[in-house]
Amino acid sequence: MRKSLKVSGSAIFITAVALTQAWPWVKMEFAGSAHYTEQDKREYDFYTPEILRKMPRISARYSFDFANITGPAAQVYAVKFYDTNDPRKIENYLTSIGYQRTECDFESTCWRRTDPQGSVYVGTLKGEKTVIVQVVCNFTSRSSAANKRFNGEHPHQH
Repeated sequence: MRKSLKVSGSAIFITAVALTQAWPWVKMEFAGSAHYTEQDKREYDFYTPEILRKMPRISARYSFDFANITGPAAQVYAVKFYDTNDPRKIENYLTSIGYQRTECDFESTCWRRTDPQGSVYVGTLKGEKTVIVQVVCNFTSRSSAANKRFNGEHPHQH
């Protein structure tokens, strides 16, 4: 009886430690949104797609956002660059990796490659010196595998 209590106690302890370690990742996987900086290493590594990781930093102050939109089944990844309203370096970067400027439904400049599911929107906030770049992955038209290709890798890889 004593041996089975030790085994049970050890199993409970190991399970508790494993859940404690995994909880932050589980919480991020099911999050509806997140706001973070590049210094928030866990969130940055988890949420940020490759295209935003390699994007030129056009100001010293910037932050990232993630939103999981369930209605139209889309994920939106964004970076906001503060104290600037000049997106030319970002536009040059997008052109250099094969994106082309195209028509959008929004007041932002839209960039696409061959995958119609993935779009990049570049815009400035009126009245503020802020450039926003949004990467939108739409899951309603085709499989999510195409979104993985759009991002270069799945943003939730660890």
